[in-house]
Amino acid sequence: MSSSSSTVAAAAHGTRNYVIVTLAYWGFTLTDGALRMLVLLHFFRLGYSPFTLAFLFLLYEAAGIGANLIGGWLATRFGIARMLAVGLGTQILGFLLLSAVSPAWGAALSVAWVVVAQGVCGVAKDLTKTASKSAIKLTAGDASGRLFKWVAFFTGSKNAMKGVGFFLGGLLLEMLGFRGALWAMAVALAAILAGVLLSLPPLMGKAKASRSARELFAKNRGVNLLAAARVFLFGARDVWFVVGLPVFLYAAGWSFTMVGGFLALWTIGYGVIQASAPALVRRSADGLSAEVPAARAWSLALAAVPAVLAAMMLAGVPRPDLFVPVGLCVFGVLFAVNSSVHSYLVLAYAGSEKAAEDVGFYYAANAAGRFAGTLLSGLLYVWGGLAAGLAGAALMLVLCWLLTLMLPTLRPGAGAAA
Repeated sequence: MSSSSSTVAAAAHGTRNYVIVTLAYWGFTLTDGALRMLVLLHFFRLGYSPFTLAFLFLLYEAAGIGANLIGGWLATRFGIARMLAVGLGTQILGFLLLSAVSPAWGAALSVAWVVVAQGVCGVAKDLTKTASKSAIKLTAGDASGRLFKWVAFFTGSKNAMKGVGFFLGGLLLEMLGFRGALWAMAVALAAILAGVLLSLPPLMGKAKASRSARELFAKNRGVNLLAAARVFLFGARDVWFVVGLPVFLYAAGWSFTMVGGFLALWTIGYGVIQASAPALVRRSADGLSAEVPAARAWSLALAAVPAVLAAMMLAGVPRPDLFVPVGLCVFGVLFAVNSSVHSYLVLAYAGSEKAAEDVGFYYAANAAGRFAGTLLSGLLYVWGGLAAGLAGAALMLVLCWLLTLMLPTLRPGAGAAA
């Protein structure tokens, strides 16, 4: 076989694996989005406070920090496909644990059980995410244009699926009840797991893993700075998204259906914009010299939105139940582009041989940001309402922007960085 034929065959094989991984992650994300809405609406209906609702998600987010770190290492050592299967299987276990919650249990036992089961689902989510996004680096090859497009489509479509999942969660809760909805999602994931095991090579992405914690954490400057920026970027979203906004809208007179519908549409729209990011960001031949300045500009623009919204609320501008959702739609557009550019850059900075470890480290930072945002979402809402959460988001995004100013514009080992 000629070298050109081999190249074409390899590209086709890479595309096939990319499609399989993307479809599997879509299925996972549908159930993950549905799970968040199931837990939020079910326990809010039972009378749980905003802070308790935030607490239910804390272990889910905290578990992701360790899951991403160890998941990247395990994917490098045992293969990406195997870790994708482990992530799907762990999610099924989490669903079955949650379905065991009984109305006869006391509040303390119920909360403890849900927190632990959510922690299992948090591990599943980040094992699956790390394996899936590492597969993109492996299947896209070295062409930066293809890498950016594939990352943007994967990330954007995933978030659109999560938005559909929010709607699906409310629908399943109404049609099947809490336990029935969890069982239905467990069966669907079992079918997806079987498809992954039958269609992906189990050793895909296997390489020599780091032999020590020091080596595991020894990332290049670009990955380290992006990881730190990611903490503040996603903390700035979840600080108002997880608890503050749903409770604020419900208290303002919105129904559960309206609240769930808005969150679903926001997330779907955010995913669509994310997938379109390559058309909104100027490209460069080296994959960094135009993209890094774009990350800086979009971060600064994003920081202005929650600052303006918080100022309007504190100034007593009428009808915050109208201008806040509109403003947060603008936030969603800017946030989507920021997230897509960051997701591309970490793969651009990552080494090919241990891409799974680099991606796992980066998404551990993502999980740390979600954890901080989730905790603060409940605390700041109790302390100062949604305005406090929006002010916290603005501060986090200023810190994110400052970190992007230090990002290198050359790949590791290519010379001095800007």
